[in-house]
Amino acid sequence: MEPFVVQAQKTNEDQPVLLTIANWMSAFPEITAGFTTRLGGVSEAPFTSLNCGLHVNDRPSDVVRNRERIADVLGQPFDAFTYAEQVHGKEIAIVSLNEQGMGRTSRETALQATDGFITKESGIVLCAQFADCVPLYFYDPVQRVVGLAHAGWKGTVLNISMATISLMTHTFGSRPSDIRAAIGPSIGACCYEVDETVASRVRQVFEEIQMTQVEQEAIITNKGNHKYQLNLQELNRKLIEQAGILSSHIEVTQLCTSCRTDLFFSHRKESGSTGRMIAWIGLT
Repeated sequence: MEPFVVQAQKTNEDQPVLLTIANWMSAFPEITAGFTTRLGGVSEAPFTSLNCGLHVNDRPSDVVRNRERIADVLGQPFDAFTYAEQVHGKEIAIVSLNEQGMGRTSRETALQATDGFITKESGIVLCAQFADCVPLYFYDPVQRVVGLAHAGWKGTVLNISMATISLMTHTFGSRPSDIRAAIGPSIGACCYEVDETVASRVRQVFEEIQMTQVEQEAIITNKGNHKYQLNLQELNRKLIEQAGILSSHIEVTQLCTSCRTDLFFSHRKESGSTGRMIAWIGLT
C-alpha cells in the first residue's frame, strides 16, 4: 500500500494539495509529516503552481505565499517552519528553538550547508526541498525525536541516512530498533539513468556494506554504453536497514516524480526549469 496519501483535496485553485504519511498520522498523532505536490499555489509557469524553492528564480513573494498556504492547510504556525540551504552533502544539524523558523522567508536566514536535521523540540517543523532527490524521514516515538534528510545520489553514497540515525542515537539516546523511517516521492528506477561516474560510487557502497549480488541487481542495472538505471530509493532502504532500523519500520513510496509531472516537479524530466516540493516533519 502506498504510504503517501492525499491529506487535503483541493477545493479551489489556491489550496495546496499535500501528501501525508498515512500510517504515521494514524499511529503517532503527535507528529506531522508529509510531502507537497506542485498543485494549489500562486506561482506562474514554469513554476506552476506550488513552488517552495527560493533558489529557482521564481518570485520570492510567491514562494513565501506558497509556504504560508502550506502552513495554513496543516494548521501549523508559519514561524515553526525551518529550512536549510542544501548542498548535496551529509551535514546534519540539531535544531533547537533558537533556530525555529530559519529560512522560511529568505535563503540568507536558512541553516547553511545543511542536508539534514533532527530535533526533539515541539513547535518546530523541519523542511527540505526536492525535485527528484530522495526525502528520508525519521521518527523515534520513544524519545520523541524527528529527523529529515535530503538524499540525492551524492548524499546517498555519503550515507546521509546513517549520519542522521547516528546523530539521533548519540544526541538524544534513540535506539535504531525504535526508529521509524520513510522514503518519500522521488525519481524512480524507471526514469533515473546515470553514468559510470555515479555507478562506480554506488559500487563502492556495495563493497562497503557487503551487499549480495542479488541485492545489487535490485539497485543498479547495466544498460550498456556506460549507462545504468539506478534505484536510489532501494539503495537508501538498504542503507537504513544497515543502520539498524527494522525492515518492518520502513515505509517506501511507489511514486516517481519524473513519471508524475502532473503531480510533482521533476528537475530531470523538466530539464532543470521547474519548482521544488518540500518534505516536512515536526512534533506538533
